[in-house]
Amino acid sequence: MKATGQIELTLQEIEGLIQRLETERLSSEDVPTIKAILRAYLLVIRAVQDKTASIKKLLRMLFGARTEKARAVPGCRVLPKKATRTVEALSERKVRGHGRNGAVVYTGAEKITVSHATMKTGQLCPGCERGKVYPLANPGVVVRITGGAPLQSQVWEIEKLRCNLCGEIFPAPLPEEAGTEKYDEAAGAMIGLLRYGSGLPFNRLEQLQESMDSPLPASTQWEISEKVAVKVYPAYAEMQRQAAQGRVIHNDDTTMKILTMVNQDDNGRSGIFTTGLLSVVDDNRIVLFCTGRKHAGENMAELLMHRDPLLGPPLQMCDALSRNAPKDFVTVPGNCLAHARRNFVDVAENFPEECSYVIEALGEVYKNDKTAKEQAMTPLMRLHYHQANSAPPMTRLYDWMNDQINSRKAEPNSGLGKAISYMMKHWEPLTLFLRAEGAPLDNNVCEQALKRAILHRKNSLFYKTLRGAQVGDIFMSLIHTCKLARVNPFHYLVELQRHAREVSRHPQQWMPWNYKAALAAPSQ
Repeated sequence: MKATGQIELTLQEIEGLIQRLETERLSSEDVPTIKAILRAYLLVIRAVQDKTASIKKLLRMLFGARTEKARAVPGCRVLPKKATRTVEALSERKVRGHGRNGAVVYTGAEKITVSHATMKTGQLCPGCERGKVYPLANPGVVVRITGGAPLQSQVWEIEKLRCNLCGEIFPAPLPEEAGTEKYDEAAGAMIGLLRYGSGLPFNRLEQLQESMDSPLPASTQWEISEKVAVKVYPAYAEMQRQAAQGRVIHNDDTTMKILTMVNQDDNGRSGIFTTGLLSVVDDNRIVLFCTGRKHAGENMAELLMHRDPLLGPPLQMCDALSRNAPKDFVTVPGNCLAHARRNFVDVAENFPEECSYVIEALGEVYKNDKTAKEQAMTPLMRLHYHQANSAPPMTRLYDWMNDQINSRKAEPNSGLGKAISYMMKHWEPLTLFLRAEGAPLDNNVCEQALKRAILHRKNSLFYKTLRGAQVGDIFMSLIHTCKLARVNPFHYLVELQRHAREVSRHPQQWMPWNYKAALAAPSQ
């Protein structure tokens, strides 16, 4: 049965139509046929364009995007950077790619002082035999890096003496440095850091330890990790409380798998997610991970339950998915400008001129935001700067998109039309940075944080139980928050365990950015 408007042509009929076109002897009966052919041609072209964009999205999901910078987008005119460096400055610039790190970056290395074996300060110079030698302010530095098992073992052989008359045995006292537990705080911190910070599965660490003649079964690693999670949980709970008070909260989620929850629950829900929440509190950034049935909006709502009602609604940065919005809580929504830009990057090969116009306009906005960061502007100064410098190009962009749709220059169902429609539909939250102090341009920082959960998914594929996912969330939250605070996560996890009682009593004093002050304070 033919579809409405469908015309079927045999090969002979097509050849006849071509001959009439060549001889310009078309009849009135040929007009509907030619119209149908042209419509079919447009349909095929549109399908090819959409298919190309879909294939690109699939390839990006599988292998990751190489870059979305303007220089890699067809049709974009990238202006060369202004030469501000002198010839002397360029000649003194450090050569990149030599693969060396200076000794100053090895802040966690053991410092060993090497003194002269035959010379001392104030001694007569052996060179000129007239002056005296003295120490220089900057000593010579040599870096040596050694290898070993991630978790090293020590065997303490305790001498035992036995009375030959009464038979009583007298073991030697164990030195204080031997500790009281088989696995100390550093072992628990290292296992957590390797597992949830670097994505190394327990079984791989087991194989590595066995190859280094220091076995550590995967089951034992899990038991240690769970015990550590219990000790450090008060710090995680305090981070949740403080994150709820943030002025800007980012949220997004990614899929995850928990074996014991693969089937649908009683409510018919089968999806499992890891939600990333990044909250900006004063000058600090807190990252929280939540894994389970709930999606980003529901986890955001649970977080806001701990928010002080006197603070008012926070700024929320996320993509435009409806499931990212928390129910029963009011926020000031802002949408990710990078998501809107990516829609134009995906179809740039098919519409190079139009997409380059959009990408270059957004490039001005990002350039202004970079300038605001470099000049360390306050949120209010940054807002005024964007209103003065970013509002004009954004207004021109909105007028241009309106003209593309209203003048039918862009087909609404084409890749370009869909990209324009998405941006115009979400224009208000996409331009929140022009109306609210401190509103970010995009959600990139949250997506970068979620890479830690994605790394776990790539290496381990799944969590076995919900409890395992909760332990992973605790470790990932503490580790990534330390990274953002430029704090050594290994040292932080060790100290949280060693001072577990103090952490449970006053967790607000044991955050990554202030725990060193608590360590320096006199013990009570």
